[in-house]
Amino acid sequence: MKLTMLGSGAADGIPAFYSETRVSKHARLHRGKDVRSRPAAIVDDVLKIDLGPDTWYQLMREGLDARDWIAVMITHSDDDHFSIDELQYAVFPFNDMEFFGFPIYGNQPVCRRIIERYPAWPFEVQVTKSFQTFEVAEYKVTPVEANHKRDEDSHNFIIDDGKSVCLYATDTGYWFDTTWDFLTGIKLDCLVLECSEGFNPTPYNGHLDANEFLAVVDRLRRMGTIKERTRVITTHHSHNGEGTHDELTQFFCSYGIEVGYDGLTVEF
Repeated sequence: MKLTMLGSGAADGIPAFYSETRVSKHARLHRGKDVRSRPAAIVDDVLKIDLGPDTWYQLMREGLDARDWIAVMITHSDDDHFSIDELQYAVFPFNDMEFFGFPIYGNQPVCRRIIERYPAWPFEVQVTKSFQTFEVAEYKVTPVEANHKRDEDSHNFIIDDGKSVCLYATDTGYWFDTTWDFLTGIKLDCLVLECSEGFNPTPYNGHLDANEFLAVVDRLRRMGTIKERTRVITTHHSHNGEGTHDELTQFFCSYGIEVGYDGLTVEF
């Protein structure tokens, strides 16, 4: 399996809009891996995870084509993960397609918003629920419940192609017992996990800081869900987390954890 991190930032990206934080100023000056677009990923160039406001830019940067997608899977309804206006450009009158060429998978609020916004448009939407597996071509995808938006069933995705297993987990918070129990017995080849709060923890429990990230990884290791050769990668970094790419790398490297960045591609 191949996974490309199209965006590794949080909701306002790095450098952030209107921001004079140290991390934003550093990114404007140094660019490179410190510039982070809104969160998204793609598996094997065909299985798209989230559809944020930076999708067009991300595809052009990586030389990818949305016409190759076989499905779009939305984790939850926050704007940085689900930019509903982007859907209209897939079909007539913006181009010659009369039917959206792949299904959209999302929780109830996501699907309801699509149907309400485009009641007569040719979209196939499939409602997803945590812990209920669905299949897309050779992939088995299982949403697991994230501790993020309490007014909807927010998802992290386990993706299994029969050879490798990946857990893509943005906006997780510290998981509920139901998710921890479900992950017991799962063996991961790759874990992509959010670290939004970095070195600046807040009272909000819907995101992880760096030490909470380590606590999650340690528990997964003790459970056997993370193996010795499992790739563990950070994502969803906020400028308010007070960590540049190099500073995050220095912190995480001794734990065998990779700091993700826009355009990082891993195969496992």
